[in-house]
Amino acid sequence: MESPRLASATIDSPAVEARHQPRRNGQSGLAGWLFVSPAVLLFVVFILGPFVAAMIFSLYAWDLLTPPQFVGLANFRKLGSDPILLRSLANTFVFAFASVVTHIVGGLLLAMAVNRPLHRALSYLVRTSVFFPFLISWAAVALLWRYALDPTFGLVSHYVSRLGFTVPGFFSDPDWALPSIIGIDFWHTIGYTFLIMLAGIQTVPKELVEAARVDGASAIRTFFHVTLPMMSPTFFFATIITFIGAFQIFDPVQIITSGGPNDSTITAVMYLYRTGFEAFQVGYASAIALLVFVVIMLVTLLQFWGSRKWVHSA
Repeated sequence: MESPRLASATIDSPAVEARHQPRRNGQSGLAGWLFVSPAVLLFVVFILGPFVAAMIFSLYAWDLLTPPQFVGLANFRKLGSDPILLRSLANTFVFAFASVVTHIVGGLLLAMAVNRPLHRALSYLVRTSVFFPFLISWAAVALLWRYALDPTFGLVSHYVSRLGFTVPGFFSDPDWALPSIIGIDFWHTIGYTFLIMLAGIQTVPKELVEAARVDGASAIRTFFHVTLPMMSPTFFFATIITFIGAFQIFDPVQIITSGGPNDSTITAVMYLYRTGFEAFQVGYASAIALLVFVVIMLVTLLQFWGSRKWVHSA
C-alpha cells in the first residue's frame, strides 16, 4: 500500500504541476479578458468604431437622406480651399496656445501660493475654491458668464461702468469675443491644472532645495535651477493635457457666441458640428474630424520629441 508521504510527493511532482499549468494559465487569461472586457467594449464602440466609420465616410458624399456617393479624396482636397475651415483652425490654435500659457503660468502661481505654511482650514478652503469651478458643467458656466458679461444688465458690466470705464461688447465685438472665451475657459478649468502643479511642487525633493540654500543660492535661483527643472515632467504632462482639451473646445463657443461675431470665435470642432449636423455634409465633416485628429496627434508627437531636450526625470 502506497504511503501518504509517497502519494503527496507523487501529486506534487513537477510532471503533475506541468500537466495542470496550461489549465491554470488558460483560466488566468480568461479572467484577465473578463476584467478588461468593459474597457475594451467601450473603446471599440465609442472610439475605434467611430474612427473607422469616419475614415470610410470621408470617402463619400452623404447627406443622411440619399444614398452615399463615392468621391474618393475629394473631401480632403476641399480642406485646403475652405476659408471658414482655415479661419476655424487659426482661432483654435490661438485659443489652444493662450490656454496652455495661461494655465501653466496661472496654475504654477496658484500652486506656489498654496504650497506655503498655511492653516489647515485655510489651505483646504483655497484649494476647494480654486477647484470648484471645474466641477460645474460647461453649459452652466457658459450661461453664467454670458449673463454676467452682458453689456446691458450684466453684473461685471455694471461695476465696470460704475468705475467710469466704457463697457466693451465682450461677445459682440470681434476683438473681444475670443479673449473673453479664453478668460472664461481659464476660470473654469484652472483648478485642474492647479492640482497638477501643486502635486508637482510637492514631489520636488526637499533635500535638493535645502542643499541649494545651504550652498548659498537665493530663493529665486533655487526656484529656477532646482524646482522648475524637477517639475519638468509635470509641465510636460500639463502642456499635453491642456492642449488636447483646448483644441477640442466647443461648448462655451456654441452656447455663448455660436461662432460669431463674423466667425471670430468659430473653432474646428464647432465647424465640424455645423458641417455634419446642420449642413448634413457627413463625408466632409468626417474629413474635418480626421484633420483635427491628425493635428492633435502631430502636435503631441512634436511635444514628445521636444521633451527629450528639456524634461528631466528624477
